[in-house]
Amino acid sequence: MINFLNISYLQFGNEKQKTAYQILTDNKILEKLALYQPILVGTIPINIDIESSDLDIICYIQDKIAFTKLLTNHFQNEKGFKITENPTLQSINVSFFLGGFEVEIFGQAIPTIKQNAYRHMLIEYRLLLEKGEEFRQEIIALKKQGYKTEPAFAKLLGIEKNAYEELLKLDFKGIKHDI
Repeated sequence: MINFLNISYLQFGNEKQKTAYQILTDNKILEKLALYQPILVGTIPINIDIESSDLDIICYIQDKIAFTKLLTNHFQNEKGFKITENPTLQSINVSFFLGGFEVEIFGQAIPTIKQNAYRHMLIEYRLLLEKGEEFRQEIIALKKQGYKTEPAFAKLLGIEKNAYEELLKLDFKGIKHDI
């Protein structure tokens, strides 16, 4: 099982993962976010990314103003820098471009290992391990057709209800996620 809490695994992955590792470490992105328990999540860590996939980083925030100031201080000069707030999720979202990647930083008042993005990624990773390479390629094909990740998994698994909610119901023994 990959320890997704430490990005060192990216150094030994595919070319995109290696590039992501270099960008994150050269720019000290996770170090700058260290107070907020950052975790890289999404498709790149689990090798189902497509050309347009971004670097998604989740953070645990308790003070939106301090988080926003930190992000502005560190990243305001990056191409496309934008901060938005999502009142529904009570979150702060920051996006910018760095080294050919769009970087999206998501902050919410939930510990990162309990956030849905991390939980989804662990479940998806386990499904990929269990179902094999053909399944992984089918997920990628659906993503290239415009499917978001969770709906792509739901389609292949025959899940007809809300993909985001239903995937969270899949409980796999052996996933160590401290929830």
